[in-house]
Amino acid sequence: MLKSIKELTAQEALALAIAAEEEDGRIYSDFAHRIAPEFPDTAKALMVMHDEENDHRQRLLEIYKKLYGDHIPLIRREHVRGFIARKPIWLQNILTVSMIRREVELMEQQARTFYLAAAAEATNTDVRKIFGDLAAEEGKHYDLAETMRESQRSSGALEKEDASERKAFVLQIVQPGLAGLMDGSVSTLAPVFAAATASQSSHDAFVVGMAASVGAGISMGLTEALSDDGVLSGRGHPWLRGWVCGLMTTLGGVGHTVPFLIHDYHLALWVAIAVVLVELGIIAWIRHRYMDTPLLQAMFQIVVGGILVFLAGILIGGA
Repeated sequence: MLKSIKELTAQEALALAIAAEEEDGRIYSDFAHRIAPEFPDTAKALMVMHDEENDHRQRLLEIYKKLYGDHIPLIRREHVRGFIARKPIWLQNILTVSMIRREVELMEQQARTFYLAAAAEATNTDVRKIFGDLAAEEGKHYDLAETMRESQRSSGALEKEDASERKAFVLQIVQPGLAGLMDGSVSTLAPVFAAATASQSSHDAFVVGMAASVGAGISMGLTEALSDDGVLSGRGHPWLRGWVCGLMTTLGGVGHTVPFLIHDYHLALWVAIAVVLVELGIIAWIRHRYMDTPLLQAMFQIVVGGILVFLAGILIGGA
């Protein structure tokens, strides 16, 4: 059964604080080592915070040993009711500086809240004092995250990091996703509308569309994953890109296939055409937003290509 902070003894509260400081310090170190090659300034700031957490842990250990000896019971955040569960973002393949900054702010705010609550419940003066001191210091850490952001902005480091982060996001997520969406949306137009025109059956068009979408997704996903290991290109883990590309390819084809679940063939056909126009517009916007392609140029290129494939499917299906 979980305990609330009010139900913890002073010994348990100290044991929890020691475990929490150790965990936070290791997380900061993990963050720093993950981003050091690309974002050295932020990595240095994170290592400073790692050292601060180690200092807190040592001070807590000294108080604990003085009061209770060497044995420390195992108690962690997940054993105490009221702590917000943390997502282990440090285990994610894609870890951006903005994600780290948000996590740091959350960690420091949670630590300060815990120390304030624990200090309010502590009856031992030494325990109350150290909890109060650490609450104040964690508040300074929270301010440090903001100060770090401002100092990096004034020095230009933040702008460089944001540009590098955006480039990595484009290379690892947007490009394979866009390639998949374009392939799924455009390449499946011909078989879907050829089947619809030839059979005049919503069911047949739906079956062909789903088969084409899933098949294209598998093919594109494997092609993307096997084409580049990401070591030299900086495009990230190949299987992550493969999943993104394959999923977006499938979604691109499924979008204009789903309308053929409508039993009325003619209504389904017009709804599917409307969905195709929306898909092409989304692709053009993504190219404009992330690939720096002028919007009108992107729309012209995508719409013309889509119309040609659509007409090919109609002509083949009506032959």
